[in-house]
Amino acid sequence: MAENATARETLFALREQIARMEGKPLPSLAAAKQADAATDPEAQKSRNNQPRLPFGIAPLDAALDGGLPFDGLTEIRSMVMLDAGAASGFVLALAAYLKAMETSEAPVLWVGDVVSRQEAGAPYAVGLRQFGLDPHEILYASPRRLDDALWLAETAVASGVLSATILEIRGNPRHFGLTESRRLGLRAKAAGRPLFLLRHAGEEEASSAFFRFLVKPARASGRRLPDGSMLGGSIGHPVFQLTLEKSRNPAPLSFFLEWNSRDRQFSLDRETGETSSFRNPSTHLGAGLPASADRQDRSPVLGPVVANERAS
Repeated sequence: MAENATARETLFALREQIARMEGKPLPSLAAAKQADAATDPEAQKSRNNQPRLPFGIAPLDAALDGGLPFDGLTEIRSMVMLDAGAASGFVLALAAYLKAMETSEAPVLWVGDVVSRQEAGAPYAVGLRQFGLDPHEILYASPRRLDDALWLAETAVASGVLSATILEIRGNPRHFGLTESRRLGLRAKAAGRPLFLLRHAGEEEASSAFFRFLVKPARASGRRLPDGSMLGGSIGHPVFQLTLEKSRNPAPLSFFLEWNSRDRQFSLDRETGETSSFRNPSTHLGAGLPASADRQDRSPVLGPVVANERAS
């Protein structure tokens, strides 16, 4: 027992020495402050009054404890790479909504992933304008290594001069886990600026993110006429099928969210029906496509093809 106590004291002394060399708070003091904050009602109240980004949608804001944190990490992920466009679009909509709410002229930094860019592309001017963002408001960087991307994201969010920072990764890389996400969250907390982690084709894993959304593509509703009716054959604002996977709610919350880039406003979409799913594809590639509005119906789906035996 005495040897274990001595070993622990030696370990604590080494940690404090390393903290002094790096100019960081001492671990013992940080633990004491954390314990005091847990028992202090004023500290608990201050945590509940953290700055939030509300959506203006009562059920969603209630599930988010008032909205997304201005000073924290929020994760947005997609299940497969085919859904990368929907996840990227939702992140761009969040960035545009954030800038509109803050009326900020500060740019947004997108730290891109090399593999994701090769498979899903990178943000471009026409697409940014369609989501309500000026191309000059987006800074894009694509480091070759994950370590460089993490360093760039940490440095950017710690500077506090950006409206938001977007870190794009693919899957669940081995060198990005709970420790790295906690470090990013601390940088965002210290700077008071939001950080969005965009994870393409990734599984759920432990992270320090306040909230995590699973994004899937959804069918857009038609455009509404002045009398409130829908214009047949038209395509309205983009709609995202979202599942709030990580929050204080006991069960995940799923909903369809529509983004109005002109007004820079989110709203619940109640007109969206079933969406196409990569998990249950059709046996015919064109079976899920609607017929043209101004032409004849497409040719019927081909029947089964019987292969004849070879003569030789």
